[in-house]
Amino acid sequence: MTDLEIARQCKPLHIKAVAGALGIDPEVLEPYGHYKAKLPLRLLRPEQQKTSRLILVTAISPTPAGEGKTTITVGLTDGLAFIGKKSAAALREPSLGPVFGIKGGAAGGGYAQVVPMEDINIHFTGDFSAVEKANNLLAALIDHSIQSKGRSIGLDPRTVVWKRAMDMNDRALRQIVVGLGGKTGGVPRETGFNITAASEVMAILCMSKNLEDLQHRLEAIYIGDRHDGTPVYARDLLAAGAMTLLMKEAIQPNLVQTLEGNPAILHGGPFANIAQGTNSILATQMAMSYADWVVTEAGFGADLGAEKFINIKCRAAGIAPRAAVIVATVRALLHHGKGDVAAGLPNLEKHIENMQQFGLPVVVAINAFTSDTPEEHALISAACAAKGVRAVVATAWADGGKGCADLARAVVEVASPHPVQLQYTYELSDSLETKIEKIAQSIYGAEKVVYTPAAKSKLKRLTELNMEALPVCMAKTQKSFTDDEKILGRPAPFTLTVREVEVAAGAGFVIPITGAMLRMPGLPEVPASEHMTVSAEGRVEGLF
Repeated sequence: MTDLEIARQCKPLHIKAVAGALGIDPEVLEPYGHYKAKLPLRLLRPEQQKTSRLILVTAISPTPAGEGKTTITVGLTDGLAFIGKKSAAALREPSLGPVFGIKGGAAGGGYAQVVPMEDINIHFTGDFSAVEKANNLLAALIDHSIQSKGRSIGLDPRTVVWKRAMDMNDRALRQIVVGLGGKTGGVPRETGFNITAASEVMAILCMSKNLEDLQHRLEAIYIGDRHDGTPVYARDLLAAGAMTLLMKEAIQPNLVQTLEGNPAILHGGPFANIAQGTNSILATQMAMSYADWVVTEAGFGADLGAEKFINIKCRAAGIAPRAAVIVATVRALLHHGKGDVAAGLPNLEKHIENMQQFGLPVVVAINAFTSDTPEEHALISAACAAKGVRAVVATAWADGGKGCADLARAVVEVASPHPVQLQYTYELSDSLETKIEKIAQSIYGAEKVVYTPAAKSKLKRLTELNMEALPVCMAKTQKSFTDDEKILGRPAPFTLTVREVEVAAGAGFVIPITGAMLRMPGLPEVPASEHMTVSAEGRVEGLF
């Protein structure tokens, strides 16, 4: 059966029952139909968050199809409930780009899904639309300022770095020219589109602590420079108030449920190869306000999402996971070992070492496939044991929470009873170059970092703008520890090249860009959308 067919077998609880089981008064919910709702920010309970045990799910360097982090996150949430723990998941919302591109759906899989699956994958509660509209309002105000003599602030069009956004994979929009059509069409200039998940507005949503903080962050968005070289921010265009207005509902986390009726809070959706790759601070704090055990995930491999979760999100939010779960598959190890599981194990071992560097207890979840063999699982377990880590076979896809009960018991056993004192990769007082180099050397295993002239120039400019104290959010391929997606496994010492540097001043981090990273993906040869339709009765078909 497909994920969609499995999801339709389930009779979900009314969202008020899900809230009630979590300890939230159903009357304060803002329902979106029967099975999803917004959670007002006044429900946050800071004192309860201190005792909740946060578990971070990450993974080895993934294959293009992914290794099932969301499936394991949902399965572990259900598994914890299965063994008697009060648990909740905190997840990102899917982007339509991957849904219609390669994934065909991103809400878990099999019997470890969040529902309503169709709604979550398509439009959901409109958060992505709100991010897109706020992003594009600022873009419109920028071009209006350039065009209108009465509203001009002296912005040099050649320096504008802000792009428009759309939640779709569309390579034709990466580089475009706007302002054509004569005098009334605006001032012609080069620009482009980012996918909505890569918009700084999305990053800001996921870093904001309340509406006031959201507006302050939107005001701080760096746009470009005036002709005299002074910087221009969104506040200079009086944009942030209206952008916040568009975001006033989107800032509230969304409550849904797993197939087994356990609560899941979904909010935000930045990618981990080009942004911070985790759900919002508010969603995590909301889950920790009501559940004793909260399971969250960070995108792609631990070198990307988990590194940013700890060095950026945890530092900003004042939270720390009690343990990390690294998802591994035989498929990925065969990929990294070029057909040999043993040869692929060094990739997993490096990810284990990285999580241990942060001071976290680690469990490896072997996301089992029917094609796996006991011998392959034994090889993985032995390699983990040599690192002082337990590996547990998880059958979340086939068996839901029951299939993750052993994983849940292992997590409970190793999770720190007290908040972990995280060992960050760098200090905020380090220079930007030092931060980049510490990540490249200690997390990726690089020997050295080199910078293009453009990257050096931008780092110098950011220092002049007093942004050197910001954390860094590396943009790097998820397929390799290096900046070359073709180099698999655990490469010998290599050189990482930073070719460009951007800043997300509102979100609060600098973005060094390595390799051929793109912020507007393209569609694959055969898009998943080709298999999707809706029946005459209104039933969605073709979501995987």
